[in-house]
Order: sequence, then structure tokens, then C-alpha cells
Amino acid sequence: MFAHTVSLQLKPNSVAEFTQIIEKDIIPLLRKQQGFQDEIAFLVPDGTAAVSISLWAHKEHAEAYHRGTYPTVLKALANVVEGTPQVHTYEVSNSTFHKIVPRVAA
Repeated sequence: MFAHTVSLQLKPNSVAEFTQIIEKDIIPLLRKQQGFQDEIAFLVPDGTAAVSISLWAHKEHAEAYHRGTYPTVLKALANVVEGTPQVHTYEVSNSTFHKIVPRVAA
């Protein structure tokens, strides 16, 4: 399983619009993507930043999403985001929610 993280700086007073865009626009797009498993969004208490984590069955699925659908997601968020979001992809090593097969050390 792989995680695609996006760190965003939010414009002032945009938390409500941000969460609405995630729920009504982005999650439906994600659900259509091959290998999509889950989406979790976090907000800092003062609402100035957010982190979004999407979980994917395979690295190739996360990469295909990033190449194909992610630009549409950025456009959907353009009115609430300042600057350029920072994106990273990770291999998931542990989860209490998802059943992860541990990698054997080489």
C-alpha cells in the first residue's frame, strides 16, 4: 500500500470551503481511480494549513492519479490554497485500520 501526501497552505477563512471541496468534488474523483483505498484530510487548529493523505493499493495507482487526475484536483482547490502544495509518496509500513503485509528486511 502507498500513501500520497499533500501539504497545503490555506487562504484565510477558507476551511469551510476547503472541506466542502474535498467532500463534494475530490472524494468522488478519487473513488473513480483504480487502486484508491482511502482519503484522510487534516487541518491545523487555526485553519491556515492542511495535509491530505490518500492511500493506494500500489505505487503505480498513486502515480497514475498524480499524472492524470491530480491537476484537476489542484484546479478545484485553487480558490482556497496559497502557493504550491507539497506532494510526497510513501510506502505504508503499518496501519491499524488497513491490513498491511509487512515488508521483510532484505
